Amino acid sequence: MRQPNRLRLVLRDLATGSAFASMAVSGQLPVWALGLVAVALLVALLGRRPFARAPRLTAALLVPMAGALYLAVGAGQLDLVVAACSFAGLVASQRLLSETTAATDGQVLLAGLLMIAGGAALSGELLFAVCLMAFAVLASLALGLGVVEAAVPAGEPVPVRAVMRPLALGIVFAVTGAVAFFVLFPRLNWNVGARRAAPGLGVATSGFSDTVRLGGSGTLKSNPRVVLKAKLTPAPATEQLEAYWLGRTYDTFDGTEWSTIGTPGKRRTRVTLRPGADKQIYQRIELLPAYGSRTLIALETPAKLGNALAHTPTGNRRTTLQELGGDELRFVEEGLGYEYEVYSVPPGTNTDPGKLDQLEHDQLLALPDNLDPRIAELAGRVVGGEKEPLAAANKLSNWLQTEYQYTLELGGDVAEPLTEFLFVRKAGHCEHFATALTLMLRTQGFQARLATGFFGGERVGEEYLVRAGDAHAWTHVLVPGRGFVTVDATPPAFRASQSLELLESLVSLYESIESAWRRSVVDYTFRDQMDFMRNLTRPPREPEPGKERLQLPPLRAWGLAALVGAGVYWTWLYLARRKPRQRALEATRFVDAVERQLATVGVRPRDGETLEDVSARLTRQAHPLAPTVTPLTRRYLEARFGQRPLQPGEAAVLLKKLKRATEALHPQAPKARAS
Repeated sequence: MRQPNRLRLVLRDLATGSAFASMAVSGQLPVWALGLVAVALLVALLGRRPFARAPRLTAALLVPMAGALYLAVGAGQLDLVVAACSFAGLVASQRLLSETTAATDGQVLLAGLLMIAGGAALSGELLFAVCLMAFAVLASLALGLGVVEAAVPAGEPVPVRAVMRPLALGIVFAVTGAVAFFVLFPRLNWNVGARRAAPGLGVATSGFSDTVRLGGSGTLKSNPRVVLKAKLTPAPATEQLEAYWLGRTYDTFDGTEWSTIGTPGKRRTRVTLRPGADKQIYQRIELLPAYGSRTLIALETPAKLGNALAHTPTGNRRTTLQELGGDELRFVEEGLGYEYEVYSVPPGTNTDPGKLDQLEHDQLLALPDNLDPRIAELAGRVVGGEKEPLAAANKLSNWLQTEYQYTLELGGDVAEPLTEFLFVRKAGHCEHFATALTLMLRTQGFQARLATGFFGGERVGEEYLVRAGDAHAWTHVLVPGRGFVTVDATPPAFRASQSLELLESLVSLYESIESAWRRSVVDYTFRDQMDFMRNLTRPPREPEPGKERLQLPPLRAWGLAALVGAGVYWTWLYLARRKPRQRALEATRFVDAVERQLATVGVRPRDGETLEDVSARLTRQAHPLAPTVTPLTRRYLEARFGQRPLQPGEAAVLLKKLKRATEALHPQAPKARAS
């Protein structure tokens, strides 16, 4: 039995691993499935096939595993699609560890295709695209080498180096054709069948909870993961957004921890927190799985929120909202991510303070029982008798920014963290600055509360991205006639994310590519195809009066230029390769002459047999012509596929050797022409 080519098996196994990875990147496969497939793949790459001795027994073991997955789905412990993807991984693992035959290779790659389909159903995100491309390239190379290996006579080496270049060129053409087919062939949107949300490979990082405990290090500020995407109308003309994204507020501080006394309200699809304004900011916000909370986020100051969708592993569904007091709204439905609409009042607009009852108003002045008296004395000296709330808040904010340092390196919990910050360490992060400002204002009779959310936003394409490291805390001061006004005591340089610039750049690059992938592939619809074709034919639109536009050639001109360039390039390739193509025809004439010479002694190819098959048959039969035909076959393959053409006169020499061998076998055999 022929020993399979080692490189082909490695490429096949790596292609299978890429297909499984396309499902694994969704983060939804069970840990046991990940472990089993990883072990099987590692064993296969080491060249071990332990299931080759008992293929039927190991295949039979898949039956009870399928039953266990079915029961898990029926009991609601496992999603149906996740179970199917897990089972596809198990089937591929069993085939990887079985005997390497042509049938096994086909079954392994078929299981890979099924896993690619499963990956598209689970997420279809950018990492899936990388795995898809890896599978396409590796599987194509493995299939190509398999065809060449089958054509080479037994015992002869496979010309791997010679065929890799033609195989690579063929893969490039295949991918190009697939892209053209995707763009031009009428299709439906992937979202008809795709699952919108996947938890991904990381853990949620928002940091939102029902309480805020003062103290500890601010590790979240160094996290570059994107938790929020927002499209704003009107769009700000800036790359870096200097804005506050409000999540929730806290009105009660017990000396170490903030909480809220608000009670849950009714569940509604749309919520109005306060009257709107003439010029509101519209936001279409998507909370990503990295966010990990059900609290809505909106630009300050939110007025109306609604039209919410929860992205779950089984699809998208409408969800209602619930008020919890302090401007906080939560999604009722659990989801991996969310999408919703918000209208916010622009900064500086006089607004209604919101729906506050008397108890909540009183709580804006509440102080902990054990508050250090030095805090009130310090606040009084800084405020200096100021009676206007906003002016007093600005005085305290400027003083805190001047006298105190920002740091993320803090120790563990202490008994009185605010006292520790103001009189001992004189350094802290945003929660310390915001808590100090809020409590110092309250000691002077000014109503204030702690606000938490995010600060900043980086423009990528048409959206703004907010990172986990942009998490922030600040102060809301209640100003009569104006509502709650934001005052931030944290030094401006430390309000946004404090992660490494290189990490942020890499994450931004990834998000840009991911956005292009989703826009151009996942969300690519029949309407997009029509727009693409229309742009190739219709004339450019005239600019609006008063607006100048750079006069560029229409898109159809660029398309025509590309076609002309491609035509010139292919003409050059044809002329450059004309001589090798003639040599390829020479190899074809050579094999025809070989087959005619063999026919003189009764050796003819059977139905569907090639010269390689005839050579292999003669070798198996120990035919006297086998030692002569085998090198002729190898030389033909090199000339036809291996980029090593026949030299002038070489075909005649080889055919003369074959003629002598046939005449020695049958001296009376008629002569055959060598050309």
